[in-house]
Amino acid sequence: MTAPEKTVADFWFDPACPWAWMTSRWMLEVEKVRPVEVRWHVMSLGVLNEDKLDEIPEEYRAALRKGGSAWGAVRVCIAAARKHGPDVLGPLYTALGTRIHVQGLPAEHETLVAALEEAGLPAELADAAHSDAFDAELRASHQEGIEKVGQDVGTPVIAVPGADGEQIAFFGPVVTPAPKGEAAARLWDGTLLVASTPGFYEIKRTRTQGPVFD
Repeated sequence: MTAPEKTVADFWFDPACPWAWMTSRWMLEVEKVRPVEVRWHVMSLGVLNEDKLDEIPEEYRAALRKGGSAWGAVRVCIAAARKHGPDVLGPLYTALGTRIHVQGLPAEHETLVAALEEAGLPAELADAAHSDAFDAELRASHQEGIEKVGQDVGTPVIAVPGADGEQIAFFGPVVTPAPKGEAAARLWDGTLLVASTPGFYEIKRTRTQGPVFD
């Protein structure tokens, strides 16, 4: 018996976003329980908000300004993918997110270097955090995701097959904690169901719980 063909899910993330981290852990669980392959892409909260910083709460503005801390990890991810191929993004994101979200470490040079080394990548890629050398590619990756989903979103963005086989993109799902096992499978099945429904756009409710990192 041949294995079923895998469904591709394209996933855009910013390593700084805790909600993207939660959704990404769900997608890794989905890969265990459904024939799914996740393709990782980078988007940037810095790029997303650069024209509306005045609307952002003051405590986040410094990080989101060009060259702020929110730009460092995404630049490193883009540089790693450019030099070593897109397949490095999944392991690198896991290494970064574990440190930033689970361990609560700042996304500074030491943290970036440790994540790169865990992912089997050269430590010198951490220097990209303070360089605009890859910003054009960062913006292109970001724009690819935004063009699929629209402007009024954040991260994560996930694109899955719709009714006609063409990809339908959504912001989210936003969920905490990340579902495991059959619960992860059910949420995935539901995601495909709504994506296959012509004219479906949004389900939303107010978040009453923060990210649960387990």
